[in-house]
Amino acid sequence: MLPERAEIVVIGGGIVGVTIAHELARRGEDVVVLEKRFIGSGSTFRCGTGIRQQFNDEANVRVMKRSVELWKKYSEEYNFSFEQTGYLFLLYDEKEVEEFKRNVKIQNKFGVPTRLITPEEAKEIVPLLDTSEVIAASWNPTDGKADPFASTTAFALKAKEYGAKLLEYTEVKGFIIEDGEIRGVKTNRGVIKTGIVVNATNAWAKLINAMVGINVKIPIEPYKHQAVITQPIKRGTIRPMVISFKYGHAYLTQTSHGGIIGGVGYEMGPTYDLTPTYEFLREVSYYFTKIIPALKDLLILRTWAGYYAKTPDSNPAIGKINELSDYYIAAGFSGHGFMMAPAVAEMLADLITKGKSSLPVEWYDPYRFERGELRSTALQMG
Repeated sequence: MLPERAEIVVIGGGIVGVTIAHELARRGEDVVVLEKRFIGSGSTFRCGTGIRQQFNDEANVRVMKRSVELWKKYSEEYNFSFEQTGYLFLLYDEKEVEEFKRNVKIQNKFGVPTRLITPEEAKEIVPLLDTSEVIAASWNPTDGKADPFASTTAFALKAKEYGAKLLEYTEVKGFIIEDGEIRGVKTNRGVIKTGIVVNATNAWAKLINAMVGINVKIPIEPYKHQAVITQPIKRGTIRPMVISFKYGHAYLTQTSHGGIIGGVGYEMGPTYDLTPTYEFLREVSYYFTKIIPALKDLLILRTWAGYYAKTPDSNPAIGKINELSDYYIAAGFSGHGFMMAPAVAEMLADLITKGKSSLPVEWYDPYRFERGELRSTALQMG
């Protein structure tokens, strides 16, 4: 049943919206999540599982260091799997090596233990690798991966225990706004009165922004990215997430069941279409086997598509929108929402309850696009 009122309404039941609700409810706030389908049904349950601190700027490194701390903490407390199996970036030329040397320096500055290793060391970590063209690799053993189904469900259940209400199949249809203040949210199940709204809809963020009537330029567009999973091989064969920019901006790793999961940088959009394509299947088959030739003998069991909700600099928009009281946004994660979610939840909960955060939320300022002050492009693959 739709409650008559909630202090805070979070729109979007993906990992970002769920962890925001979890953090707010944990602090004693009255919060409701509205999800038009079911929890995780947007991009979350379609993601590639990876969680990394290997970024190329200070803000994302700091946020992801905190996020990894929270992934570890909550996985232990809530009993879901978060494996720190590492990220391995394969480097093929001196230009790449120099870029990653700079990245490693930034990461080390904040206590992230990334280091450059030799091709021989990379092959020790993943013996099946073809390192004949590799001249170095960037390795951080504290990066990792988590099951999006188990983790999102665990956060959702705990949020409910703390008192949050998560309403599925409840679609936002409009808003009640009086004198620049949000008074309520209209849904397909009725109206819920509120004074604080969080737009955590990611690929659909621009639709909610238009619905609420703000004129701030926040360019977030949905792009189709696809992924595969193969038949299982011996568990533990490919433990880290393996990345190759040379070969299709590919990423791949092994699930707990033994299958190889991953994708390449084949992008289509803007679009809300999620139909898998033969072109992607051809590219992923070619690039995966260039990285690990032994994969050529595996059967692909399934392909699917999800969204990278992209901004011009591949960094999300996180913060308060000043034209309304009180409207917040946390969207446009450009493929990084799953990994960033616990730290983003802390940032946004801090903004709502304290008006500030110790994490660098200003880096994600939603007004930067309107000012023409784009950030350096966040390191992205897949």
